Amino acid sequence: MSLNPANYSRISFPLFGIEIDPIRYFTIGPLTIHMYGLVIAFGLLLAGVYCSRRSKRAGLTEDDILDGILWITPFAVICARVYYCVFSWSEYAADPISVLYIWNGGLAIYGAVMGAFLGVAVYCRVKKCSLPALLDLVVMGFLIGQFVGRWGNFFNREAFGAPTQAFSRMGLFNTVTGQWEFYHPTFLYESLWNFTGFLILHFLYPRRAYDGQIALGYCAWYGLGRAIIEGLRMDSLYWGSFRVSQVLGAVGSVAAVAALTVLHFRPHDRERLAERVCAKAQAEKEEPKE
Repeated sequence: MSLNPANYSRISFPLFGIEIDPIRYFTIGPLTIHMYGLVIAFGLLLAGVYCSRRSKRAGLTEDDILDGILWITPFAVICARVYYCVFSWSEYAADPISVLYIWNGGLAIYGAVMGAFLGVAVYCRVKKCSLPALLDLVVMGFLIGQFVGRWGNFFNREAFGAPTQAFSRMGLFNTVTGQWEFYHPTFLYESLWNFTGFLILHFLYPRRAYDGQIALGYCAWYGLGRAIIEGLRMDSLYWGSFRVSQVLGAVGSVAAVAALTVLHFRPHDRERLAERVCAKAQAEKEEPKE
């Protein structure tokens, strides 16, 4: 079961005494700007700024990161849309061209993550840089994009959870019935979960023991949160009787925790981090030759 966003207008958060009617889009002359796309673009911008300013940690330059974004973004967007459409084809079967209307929503986060990982792998092969080191940096951008991008669901009135009277409930005014309905704001839960994960991994980043450790931490943290929060949603994508994202989240989290545990007991030389190897090589280049 999923809600029809067109049937809802005002949104309230009783806990905070907030009631608003967020716009879905606005126009500038003949141009229509959808808030969903604007929020995602803003998240991408913040992620790009964060990663470019920390490019040396992956042994790259700021220009390399900007080039990488141009490589990765198409992979992420296309895979996010394909993932969503494959598991909800009934919504598009009658009008296949609507698959292209991404501003109406329908970008699956897991598809975006898979596409981004693929884009990173291709980029690393072309640039001949360390894949684990770049993934450590890229997943930090993922978390920024995810905790910001989830607010696109807020403007679209989508990705809400089951009916509830919990203190954290969110009200939606149904314009058809003229009644308020209350649901779990799962978009908000996931946004806060990702923001918390970002803070934790941002703190751990300079203390990592090996390249790839932060990326595994991301998989463990995000997968756990998604496995829990997905169980509250009414618009999950299913494969048979299984919630696809919940299964992927649980499996990915367990696998990442297992990998982190095994690698924890292995010796690691932090001097082999791509950041330090590149810094050492750069220092040797700059040494005056006699």
